[in-house]
Order: sequence, then structure tokens, then C-alpha cells
Amino acid sequence: MSRKTTYKDAGVDIEKAEGAFRNLKDRINATHTPAVLSGVGLFGGFYDLSETGCREPVLVSSVDGVGTKLKVAILANRHHTVGQDLVNHCINDIAVCGAKPLFFLDYFACGHLDPAVYEEVITGITVGCKNAGVALIGGETAEMPDFYQAGEYDMSGTIVGVVEKSRIIDGRDIASGDLLIGISGNGLHTNGYTLARKVLLEAFEIDQYHE
Repeated sequence: MSRKTTYKDAGVDIEKAEGAFRNLKDRINATHTPAVLSGVGLFGGFYDLSETGCREPVLVSSVDGVGTKLKVAILANRHHTVGQDLVNHCINDIAVCGAKPLFFLDYFACGHLDPAVYEEVITGITVGCKNAGVALIGGETAEMPDFYQAGEYDMSGTIVGVVEKSRIIDGRDIASGDLLIGISGNGLHTNGYTLARKVLLEAFEIDQYHE
């Protein structure tokens, strides 16, 4: 009788992924609010909209990633900040619509799962969620051999928020003469890294620092 072929033979180590996820469950659960009606691990996450306090609640959703900033994270071997960046970027997307963020879901994909990197990324996501009062209620981890180069990974996030119907911001009321307020940033967030890498990494090494 021939030996049974397993997922591990195909390059997908389910046990390793499950072990890494178990290490994160407490951090994930710590982001949950009373409105979260389900624990981690189900096929769907449940959220009680009556907890929003809105009279005419309108859901606002967005999906985003951090682009080629991941290349910098991989070069620098610093993975915890990109998780926070992902959450904050998604929050910004719906904040400009007037929405308060409610819950978040993540997607993490790689060729071969490195538990240490995975835990660092997801921990960053939980920190971002916790800081913003957003519940991490679900996600997907995909290990796909031969799809990504060694050491590389990709991720995206989905956020859902709520806004009163009467307070939706969609740009239709913008008019000539309106006051435009600019808020200074503390550096590059998630956009523009392809250009930034072109300019900076061709002139400097990743570990060079100049005053």
C-alpha cells in the first residue's frame, strides 16, 4: 500500500500554523468588545450592531494593504509595525467618510509560514486594533508553496465601521470657498513606498542612518 500523501508533503504545515495561531488567541480576544458575539476560529464573525447607539446606522467598509512597505519590513526584519500600519490605514479610509471603526479582519499569505514572523505581524494588528477600540473578529492565513518567494509574505485588511445616515461624508457637499485643513504626518505611512524605495535604497543600505 502506498504511503498517504499529506498537506505537509505538499509544503503546507497546518500544525505549525495552528500552533502559531494558538499563541495569538489571547491577544486577539483582548481586542473584543461586548458587541462581539463570537470567539475566534469560526467561519464568520458576529457583531451586534445595536451596541453602536446609532438611530440610522450605515455600515462603511474598506479593504486595503500596505503595499511595498512589506519589502522594507522584510529587509529590516521588523514586522510588528506593518500590522499596526495596516489597521490604521484601513481606519483612515473609513474615517474620511465619517465612520467610526467597529471590527477588522486580516488576510496573511506566504509561501512557507515562519511562525515568528507571522506572530509578529498579527501581534501588530492586535495592537493597532486595541489602540483604536476595534475588534479583530476574523481572518485568513494562507500558506501557498511556490506562490511566494522565500521569506516573502503579503497581507491585507478589511474594516467595517458605522456612521449615522445624516452624518455621512461623501464629498457631495464640497464647494468653492470651503476651508481645507491639513494635518501633518510623522513620515511615510503606507503609500508611496515603491517610489521611496527607488530613491532611498539605491543610495543607502537598509541599516544606514544619517542625521
